[in-house]
Amino acid sequence: DPQGRFSIDPQFGIIRSKKQLDYETQSVVVLTVQSQLGNSPVYSSTQVNISVIDINDNPPVFLTKSDKVTISHTQPPGTAVYIAHAEDKDSGLNGAIKYSIASKQPNTFSIDPSLGVVNLTRTVFADKQQEYTLHIAAEDCGSPPLTSSLTLDSLAAKIVILDINDNSPSFTSSPLSYVMEDVEVGFLVHRIIAKDPDEGRNGQVTYHILSGNENKAFVLDKITGLLSTARLLDREIQERYSLAVMALDDGSPALSATQVLTIIVLDVNDETPIFLKQLYETAVHENQDPGEFVIKVEAVDRDAGLNSLLRYEILPGAGYEKFKMNSDSGELVTTASLDRETQEVFSIKGNCEISMSACKMGSEDGSTAQLYLAVLDENDHNPLFAKTQYQISVREDLEEGSAILDLFASDKDDGLNGEVTYSLVDDTFGAFAIDSVTGSIVTTKALDRETKSQYTFRAVASDCSTHLPRSTTVMTVLIQDVNDNVPKFQQSYYKASVWEGQSPKTDIIQVFATDLDSGLNGETEYSILSGNEDARFLIDSARGILATNTVLDHENTSSYREMASSHCLVLLASDRGTPSLNSTATVLITVLDVNDNPPVFSSPEHHIHVKESIPVGSHITEVSANDCDAGTNAKITYAMISGNDRGHFRLDEKTGSVDLMKTLDYEDTMKFTLIVQAT
Repeated sequence: DPQGRFSIDPQFGIIRSKKQLDYETQSVVVLTVQSQLGNSPVYSSTQVNISVIDINDNPPVFLTKSDKVTISHTQPPGTAVYIAHAEDKDSGLNGAIKYSIASKQPNTFSIDPSLGVVNLTRTVFADKQQEYTLHIAAEDCGSPPLTSSLTLDSLAAKIVILDINDNSPSFTSSPLSYVMEDVEVGFLVHRIIAKDPDEGRNGQVTYHILSGNENKAFVLDKITGLLSTARLLDREIQERYSLAVMALDDGSPALSATQVLTIIVLDVNDETPIFLKQLYETAVHENQDPGEFVIKVEAVDRDAGLNSLLRYEILPGAGYEKFKMNSDSGELVTTASLDRETQEVFSIKGNCEISMSACKMGSEDGSTAQLYLAVLDENDHNPLFAKTQYQISVREDLEEGSAILDLFASDKDDGLNGEVTYSLVDDTFGAFAIDSVTGSIVTTKALDRETKSQYTFRAVASDCSTHLPRSTTVMTVLIQDVNDNVPKFQQSYYKASVWEGQSPKTDIIQVFATDLDSGLNGETEYSILSGNEDARFLIDSARGILATNTVLDHENTSSYREMASSHCLVLLASDRGTPSLNSTATVLITVLDVNDNPPVFSSPEHHIHVKESIPVGSHITEVSANDCDAGTNAKITYAMISGNDRGHFRLDEKTGSVDLMKTLDYEDTMKFTLIVQAT
């Protein structure tokens, strides 16, 4: 008890209050009481709890003496608009509070006595009464009860009924406006007006463009609603604007309305006519009657109405007199029949350039365009070869498929009418063909001049016409020789003979080699390739006549034949082509014998010794002679021409054998000398 609110009798322990207690300050006091026996140093203590009992000595007190609330006029009955709150420091019934409305009011509000919640009992309207003053009383339940009051507005003690933004603006101005396209920037086009029945800011309207002004052609004053041009207008670029305009009030939340404002831009004659194309291209068939429709040209003027009416005309120029134009419709027709092949202006490319103009009615303003007119071909010309006949020469070694000549036939017509098709109409023996499109003549097989040296056939050029004649040319193809054939001897092996002793240049044999080629390729030259190392023979290079070059001796060399190691005559036949081709043949030459050699004994003398006692018939000896000649010229006959007068001996004329025919007698004849002749 630091406040000294209590005292205690030290002898009897009676506790008394010294000051008035306040329940609201401290409802329970806890005292510690200490006791001591005599002068004993020992103390004892106890705790005393004193409860302060509340009495109703505090009235209810509002936390604020006045207050102010604002409510919407749209709140429905039963809406809580305010909560009154008072506090009572007492407790129990003394602190329980009851609330009531003490002021007079037209049964607009009610209050919950326990909670202090003020509720609407009916709908209020800001336009009928904007302020209400309420006096709220707070009374506790003590005995006697204590009371406090509250004024709900510190200034005027008012409940202010506020306007709610429950009306959207509505447009009253026209959604359609017109403006000339040549007005200056800043020109007033339209005034937008919208009304809002709400009060204050809820009824204040501003204006805004939401869309349709992407090119920023207009500017809108958001306060006044005045719409003006922000840039120059051009009806030909845009003749109508649809602006989505919004009217927005200043309420919270803000309400708005939108309107599509259509602005029609009125035409001013400020545009020059323009052709839809600067270059027109069309075609018309030749040979048509005058008045043939060619084309309809069209120019546009972006102006409207009378400002856009046009007239057409052809400007003077090359070929313009052949055409006529309708000044109103722009239709172009011919005034003469056109001929694509003969008129120079149409000759090469087959087109005609015509200058045209389009002008406004009553105005000199205009524009020009070009027309390229192609004259379409009619099939009125047949193909023609440059020459009625062609003669060419080709080598016989051309590969199959080789082009030998590109024929060309011209057709003055155009397109399909001028497309020429080529063909061959005669038999080419399968050697040639022609490309039907290009006219190129090609070989279809290997050529052989030796088989056929010349071809003659016709080539035909035709177009798609069925009534025009075709063009024909005669083709003569001469096959040029190529050295592709070897000279061939009539025989690969020849036999010939010659008498020995003949004078030089004696003809022995004439050989022949044939070459199917022509010209130099077919000209044959003869020569001795081998076997004539001793130069005993020569050959005529042109005629192939083989002759002696020296006097031949049968006894020296009897024959010159194939396979002889040093005596072989191999003849060569060569053509004069490049490169030269050749072949060979073998000649066996027999040198015929002439009886120009006598028999010659192997020994001129024979010495024979015999006993006189040898019997008759015994073989004595044999003589032998040789003859270098041949055949019958070399057949020898033997004969005794002397020394055998008595017939002692016999000589075999064929063999030369000598035999004893009579008995010998030494004493009679010691020696016989026999002369033997070989013939």
